Amino acid sequence: MAALPPDLRKALLNLPQKEKDQLLVRLVCQDKVLTEQLQFRLLEGPEGLENRRAQLRERLDDPVRGYHQTPNDLLVIVRQLQNMISYHAKITGDAFGEVELTTRLLNNVFQAQPEAVARLTGTTQLLLNHVVRRTDTLLRQAEKLEQDYHLELADAINELLTNLWRTAAAPLARDLGLPKQWGVFH
Repeated sequence: MAALPPDLRKALLNLPQKEKDQLLVRLVCQDKVLTEQLQFRLLEGPEGLENRRAQLRERLDDPVRGYHQTPNDLLVIVRQLQNMISYHAKITGDAFGEVELTTRLLNNVFQAQPEAVARLTGTTQLLLNHVVRRTDTLLRQAEKLEQDYHLELADAINELLTNLWRTAAAPLARDLGLPKQWGVFH
């Protein structure tokens, strides 16, 4: 972001309050992400965070279930859902929620679509690569969280790692150097 020239900054700050308010509202309206971030921060607050997480949990559970013509169809859905999770984190700053929701999404793939992760073939490789890479990213994000969160996440992350190592994703997990267990004492 470019800095304002000192003269312009001084002139802006010297504007009457009403004009500054009008400019601020016009500028905020031009940026959809900033508008939503401010709505979350100023209107929803901490209780809104759990509501947003709960809505995302519901959205993560259904689309992964059911029939998908190919593993690539499933991959498209998983990527769309992952984008929703990332957008949630961008709006709310919810690092814990991003890890928790991503773990839930990836575990849903293993639980709801066992045939898509049973064999490593040309048709399943893209899906399995995506799941393994997202798991690697997720582990790095989880490590950055406060230690208290590690206790809350350990069971779900270990379930995900077990799923990876018990399916056709195992060779990809090994190549990426993913652990077989993750926990408080890692």
